[in-house]
Amino acid sequence: MDHPSEIAGDPRFFLQAGPHTLNAVAAAAGAAVPADEGARMLRGVAPLQTARAEHVSFLDNPKYRPALAATRAGAVLIRPDLADAVPAGVVAIAAAEPYAAWAKVAALFHPEPPVTPGVHPGAAVDPSADIDPTAEISAFAVIGPGAVVGPRCRIGAGAVIGAGVILGADCRIGVHASLSHALLGDRVTIYPGARIGQEGFGFAVTDTGFVSVPQLGRVVIEHDVEVGANTAIDRGSLRDTVIGAGSRLDNLVQIGHNVRIGRLCVLVAQVGISGSTVLEDHVMIGGQGGLTGHLRIGRGARIAAQSGVMADVPAGAEVAGAPAQPVRAVFRQIAMLRRMASEGRRRPAPTSGEPQPRDPE
Repeated sequence: MDHPSEIAGDPRFFLQAGPHTLNAVAAAAGAAVPADEGARMLRGVAPLQTARAEHVSFLDNPKYRPALAATRAGAVLIRPDLADAVPAGVVAIAAAEPYAAWAKVAALFHPEPPVTPGVHPGAAVDPSADIDPTAEISAFAVIGPGAVVGPRCRIGAGAVIGAGVILGADCRIGVHASLSHALLGDRVTIYPGARIGQEGFGFAVTDTGFVSVPQLGRVVIEHDVEVGANTAIDRGSLRDTVIGAGSRLDNLVQIGHNVRIGRLCVLVAQVGISGSTVLEDHVMIGGQGGLTGHLRIGRGARIAAQSGVMADVPAGAEVAGAPAQPVRAVFRQIAMLRRMASEGRRRPAPTSGEPQPRDPE
């Protein structure tokens, strides 16, 4: 079986659109091209290394300039200051933010498949559920009593929308995802296998064992949020768990009960946030970052990968390490340890009977 390498937009998996003129591609990118080149036809997108004359490619990171020099693409999205590096015969589409422009151009050639309205015969929909006629309900999906599925939503195969759950317009619920005790805004995407609204990790400790505390809150997910595959978001215990508008949660993220995440936050894979912690707007947390409960992370704070955060983080701060501390302090400590290790290697071994030097404090 043939396995072609570096195929972008394999037609077996991705919807195809076009061809498009270079003018149309530039317009999608918010840019312009020379008038005598505007009628050139482009048929798709491809990496610099494999693109041909009918493809558009992009360069954002100067590290890949050697690939740019050798590309055979028809056009390249590129920063204005690098446009002169585009080889002869390749049209430079100058964009202040090439990666964002690339996203729009790639969507031009490979748009999302349209919603196919209707309920699959194999789906289980409670008679009291309110399904907008423009929504798509796939095979083996389950829609519980009193649930509301808004206009143009797509519910994937085997997904479960629990009793009373509300989905706004244009939501995408992935295969085998499950939602309960949740209210979703518009244009929310829940990727496959995500679990939204289950009981939080709450219990009282007694002399005879653990007593589960009823989790009586909800999960509120605001507009334009994406929740990655196999991520889990617990419902609140008394207050709601809230995910702010525009935030992006990667795969395998854990959000505890009562957590409140602000607008446009980014949480990378395997981040874990304990109950009742608050993230203000524009917070970014690297992969495997862990936060204890009842903290406040200030607006625009950045938390490095694998950090262990055990105290509040001020607005705009950058922290790293476990326990997390300001990044500059971490780098100073690393530099000091390296100097100490280097000095230890250079120090001659003591002769017999000579007192051992003390380690620096």
